[in-house]
Amino acid sequence: MGASNVSMQALLAEVLRSGASDLHLSVGFPPAFRLDGRLHMATQIEPLTTEDLWRYAESVLSTRQLEDIRRNKDLDFSFGYTPPTGEGARFRGNCYYERSNLTMALRTISNRIRTLKQLGMPPLLTEVAQKSRGLFLATGPTGSGKSTTLAAIIQEINVQRRCHVVTVEDPIEYLFTSERAIIHQREVGFDTPSFAEALRRVLRQDPDVIMIGEMRDLETVGAAVTAAETGHLVLSTVHTPDAPQSIDRIVDVFPPHQQNQVRLQLSNILIGLCSQQLIPLPGGGRLCATEILYATPAVRNCIREGKVSQLKSILQTSLAQGMHTMDQDLARHVREGRIAMEEAMTYSSDPRDLERLVFDM
Repeated sequence: MGASNVSMQALLAEVLRSGASDLHLSVGFPPAFRLDGRLHMATQIEPLTTEDLWRYAESVLSTRQLEDIRRNKDLDFSFGYTPPTGEGARFRGNCYYERSNLTMALRTISNRIRTLKQLGMPPLLTEVAQKSRGLFLATGPTGSGKSTTLAAIIQEINVQRRCHVVTVEDPIEYLFTSERAIIHQREVGFDTPSFAEALRRVLRQDPDVIMIGEMRDLETVGAAVTAAETGHLVLSTVHTPDAPQSIDRIVDVFPPHQQNQVRLQLSNILIGLCSQQLIPLPGGGRLCATEILYATPAVRNCIREGKVSQLKSILQTSLAQGMHTMDQDLARHVREGRIAMEEAMTYSSDPRDLERLVFDM
């Protein structure tokens, strides 16, 4: 089928019908759908042309956004879509140039915000939603479900607490309907010029909970730490693979002469971290494997003294306190028959340790 006969709406409907997590559109290739972590090219659609890409972009972007992509060659955006039949969804997208050609990547965001229990997340995350102050981080690679985890925590707050939640996102992903809480969502580029500018103003907006889509730079991290110190619950994400590296990433953002002070601040405000990966299941679908760090006195002391390398041993020996390493969680999923050992090995940071955890139990 010629691509010119295939509308963006038809492609989005196919994404929702198939359960794909992502849609890739690029010149010289047919549309590609990511199913359970793996890309599959459409077999009955011809390779896309430059004209096809601009036609698709024009169907989902505003005039201002189209001018932006032409000028800056890169654009983050989001939009909602409801097919003629069935349930709709939101899409988070990025337009970029590749060898002078426009290219698009779209990710599905369900309109339904799943609960922490439905996501199979550890009990610690329910406790996070009850906290009145401190910093909690969801960490992991792109596409590991960090935004979904934070959305579930915010929804838990929404149905349980009478409070004010302010989110700063680029772009807005999950849309919340205020229930017991009042939730205001701000999108970078539309409602505020930048994360840093939004966070400079946020404390004057009487928030109880602040969600920052991503801690990207010194200003953003510094504002998050200040907000947590001044009696707010701050939720955010970091692109790091495990808990120790997440702590190092935050500290390393600051100049060397400030790092000891930041370690002290972080040791006082940290609630915990959830590092996560999404792993394909044999029969389709994916499960979330996690590493959970909870800020016990021993953890706080390691952070304060700069002994982050000792956090792994604390994680390994603190199962009774609700903590575990990624390899311990992968081993649990293998023992319980959810995933094969071979699959778990590809997601393990230490395959030998994983083998020991699986077979020495």
